[in-house]
Amino acid sequence: MTSTATARRKGAPAISCVVCAYNEAGRINHILDAIIGHPALSEVIVVNDGSTDETEALLNRYPGVRAISYPDNRGKTYAMGRGVAAARGDYIMLLDADLTGIRPRDIDALAAPVTSGRADVSISLRRNSLWFYRVMGLDFVSGERVLPADLLAEAVPALARLPRWGAEAHLNAMVLSRRLRIAVVDWPGVFNIRKRDKVGAFRGALEELRMSADAMRVLTPLGVARQYLALLSLVTQPARPPLRLPRLEVRARSHAA
Repeated sequence: MTSTATARRKGAPAISCVVCAYNEAGRINHILDAIIGHPALSEVIVVNDGSTDETEALLNRYPGVRAISYPDNRGKTYAMGRGVAAARGDYIMLLDADLTGIRPRDIDALAAPVTSGRADVSISLRRNSLWFYRVMGLDFVSGERVLPADLLAEAVPALARLPRWGAEAHLNAMVLSRRLRIAVVDWPGVFNIRKRDKVGAFRGALEELRMSADAMRVLTPLGVARQYLALLSLVTQPARPPLRLPRLEVRARSHAA
């Protein structure tokens, strides 16, 4: 029995898990195996965002999943809004569907800061988060996070209107408006699968550019920098202790008289 499961048994807040998926039939089993039946989660909702592969058929093989499916691909932001609107927990854990290397202990680690009251929000720092984010200790566009359900409920109307990849920037702004305490959770063994590995180098590069363009529709480049620095100021639980530089001892030379 995990410590998180013990906390829930004593009345800790319930966590709904929302996963948005588009054509992830060959990958989504990695995350489903980690979250289905996990004691930290009160329910698992997977939004099938108009997949044209076998994603829906695969979801039907997991009886512990509440699946929401619709025919047209509307993008992650819209799918997130659908999942959040259906969730019933006190907190909502958002997870990308294309994670690999994820284990139940990673779910425990992401849930623990909020269930224990040490933080209001938790955000993952994956093994393959950008180098800059790992050095600074915060991946502010991470798709894996736990947030209060009431905050996300307020975001649902906006999520229906935002660009396909604009959700994280909007949620960050809401966190900042409430001055919520952030815990950064290190996931040293977890990777997300890049677009180029899913659809090839050329199409993957186009998708990455499209994601960046959507983010710029929500925030200007200056706005991105300001948001990042503001979020860093709210981090109360870093992923790891800051690096400590060795002390340098300077010995005075003795000079002959």
